[in-house]
Amino acid sequence: MALFSISEDTPVGTQIYVLNGTDPEEDPVRYGLAFEKGSTEYFRVDPKSGNVTLIQELDREKQDEISVHVSITDGRNKVVETVRVFVTDTNDEPPEFLNLPFIIDIPEDTAPGSSIYRVQAVDKDMGSGGSVSYYLQTSPFTKFTIDGHSGILRVKPGETLDFETTPTHFVTVVAKDGGGKYKGKHQVLTSTATVTINVIDSQDMPPYFVGTPYFGYIYEVSVPGSEIYTVYAKDGDQGNPNPIHYSIINGSDGVFDINSTSGCITLTTFPSLLKNELYEIKVKASEVGPNNELQDYDVTTVTVRVVDLNNHPPTFYGENGPQNKFEVTMYEHPPAGEILRGFKITVNDSDQGANAKFKLRLVGPSRVLRVVPQTVLNEAQVTIIVEDTSGIDYEKGPTLSFKLLAVEIDTPERFSATADIVINLLDTNDNIPKFTSEYYIARVPENSPGGSSVSSVTANDPDSGSWGEVKYTIYGSGSDLFSINASSGLITTQPWTSLDAEVRSKYNFYVKAEDSEGKYSLAEVFVTVTDMNDHAPEFDEVLVEKTMIIGTPVKIEAVDEDAESPNNVIEYSIMTADPDNAFDINADTGEIKLKPYIKSMEIVQNITKQKDCKWSVVVEARDRGSPSFSTTAVVNIDITEATPLKGPMAAFLMKSRDNPLKALGMVTFIISVLVGVTVLISTAMYMRNSKSNRIMPARRIIKRRPRDQQPWTFKIPVIKFTNPGEKFLITNPESSLQQETGSPRLKPPPPIAPCLPPPPPSNVRPNERLRAVPTISGALASKGSKKAKSSRRKEGNISSALVSELKMKLEQKIHENNQGYY
Repeated sequence: MALFSISEDTPVGTQIYVLNGTDPEEDPVRYGLAFEKGSTEYFRVDPKSGNVTLIQELDREKQDEISVHVSITDGRNKVVETVRVFVTDTNDEPPEFLNLPFIIDIPEDTAPGSSIYRVQAVDKDMGSGGSVSYYLQTSPFTKFTIDGHSGILRVKPGETLDFETTPTHFVTVVAKDGGGKYKGKHQVLTSTATVTINVIDSQDMPPYFVGTPYFGYIYEVSVPGSEIYTVYAKDGDQGNPNPIHYSIINGSDGVFDINSTSGCITLTTFPSLLKNELYEIKVKASEVGPNNELQDYDVTTVTVRVVDLNNHPPTFYGENGPQNKFEVTMYEHPPAGEILRGFKITVNDSDQGANAKFKLRLVGPSRVLRVVPQTVLNEAQVTIIVEDTSGIDYEKGPTLSFKLLAVEIDTPERFSATADIVINLLDTNDNIPKFTSEYYIARVPENSPGGSSVSSVTANDPDSGSWGEVKYTIYGSGSDLFSINASSGLITTQPWTSLDAEVRSKYNFYVKAEDSEGKYSLAEVFVTVTDMNDHAPEFDEVLVEKTMIIGTPVKIEAVDEDAESPNNVIEYSIMTADPDNAFDINADTGEIKLKPYIKSMEIVQNITKQKDCKWSVVVEARDRGSPSFSTTAVVNIDITEATPLKGPMAAFLMKSRDNPLKALGMVTFIISVLVGVTVLISTAMYMRNSKSNRIMPARRIIKRRPRDQQPWTFKIPVIKFTNPGEKFLITNPESSLQQETGSPRLKPPPPIAPCLPPPPPSNVRPNERLRAVPTISGALASKGSKKAKSSRRKEGNISSALVSELKMKLEQKIHENNQGYY
């Protein structure tokens, strides 16, 4: 692997190299790879084949060279070589902009074609993938251009900047690399950045009057020095405004004066000396330059009326005179407290004094807008302020309508005026798609074909146009088996999906509703796969061997692999029985028992004599599904009668008659306990004898045991394992002693068929007669192979034989023990 190179986009798990080596002695060799301590292990080698596999993702920009210790060994000798693996570049890194964020301040009188900034981006890749070029995202209103190679941003030739029109520009710059291969495909990567260009205001705009037209009033009660009206003008260059100087240039007739700083027009004589009822005063507002020189100016007219009677109602004025409807277009949800600057409304009452005092109020949706001022004397500029931004909502209605009322107060006539306020709203993307429910629950039958409908989700976005179009997607740990229609929200199973309630019955995943700008909401879908009855009950064996004690049932069990009730609920019934009408079965548990009238072995033997019967039952297991499935099994039953043995051992043996290994385990445990007790007793006796034989200072008399006295021993039963039939045979000390002396060992009698006990031999006493346990055995012909049939019969006979032998041996042992008492 010396000077070996690998591309950084090589997938993990790729076999990148094969090590090869031999041993001069032709011993098998093993390969190994090792890395410096603390470094990342990028490769793994198969010790036998030498196949080298990539196990970690590569990144040339982080590490372009990997040092590896390659080793080969025959088990005794080892050779290690240190090699360098070079990581070659692919185009996987996009350009990155430097010195973000880009914020520029430039004067509005910057000449067209001037350079204003240089953006710079770097790309970590090599070659063409590391070269960067620039361009601006296309916009029909952009006033800027950029050099593709240097990144120098300029004012576009023929374009000028205007602070009053657009004080801030946002330009999106795209940095693009030269492209290159990545994972076998050619790709070009780009990055974007926004340049914020703040235009600094220059002195290029004249002043202008605010709130025109102006109307002032002279009342009968006015005196010299009374305020008639205050005009207001401001510099058109709002970024750095100059002070304003006010003057009257015409129409004052010597009866009016104006404050050059505040613009307040005052009366200089008494109203009774006025010659006219209406005056039109020309007022000039001039900018004051740095050296107090007057520069640009604006001129307006102030109409002054002499009023003495309450004969004029309030009147609303617009830019072009009296007006009773005002309309504006604006975006929805303006911030609370914002002034609706689209309205230019002036309200005026031409009366004088108290006759010109009135109140303003808005009639319409409550607490959405408020009007300022609320109380007016003579005339006021009407300001409408947003109070509740949620009420100005395009989705609630594209148009808002109000009534602006001006009602005189403190006058008998109470003149009033009304104007319609109409607000046409423009929509914004202010809503996110919302599902009709936080979660959806669906049920799908198992084994439904691929593409089956599961559920349908619905999300609504009240925004208009493309903002209101919702796109659905699906994701989550349980979504890989389902798909969703991006437009309709219909959820279906994948074409290749086959749902199985026995494998998995519950799925949950998320659906996402997203609008065109990426606003989204989520809902959770829970899918339950309903179980279909597609499995039949199954027995472990179609031919079952059972031993039944009269009065005790035997149990047979079938299993249904369906997932839910009632498909997996099984009912048992007897199809046929031999002999007929001899057995009952519990439909729920499968327990088989004899009819109540069969209470003893004599009745069983009587039935056997009267009929050629085999004591077998054909049991049907049927589930409760729809449609219902069933299966059958043949149960061969050996009938026996409970032995008269008493005590816990006898009860245990009767319970474990069908499980010899359980009895064997219990007997082994008892023997182990007895052996432990024997060891403890023997140890205690030895310690006692050792202590007694010590030479003590005091004189003691030691009695010796007679020589013919046999030492005391403890005999324990011994379990034999010579053949399966002797698992429960217990040997006693007498039989062992006979075997040691060479006398023939008495074998236990084999299992006997149901018949009366044979007469005892003449040399056997009545107390020594063996009691035989009557049994009834039988088999029903099966369609299975002879081999299987014979093996099952053999197992049944062995089980019956073991139980019979165990019972006989226990009775014989009890009888022999009883003889010892006589």
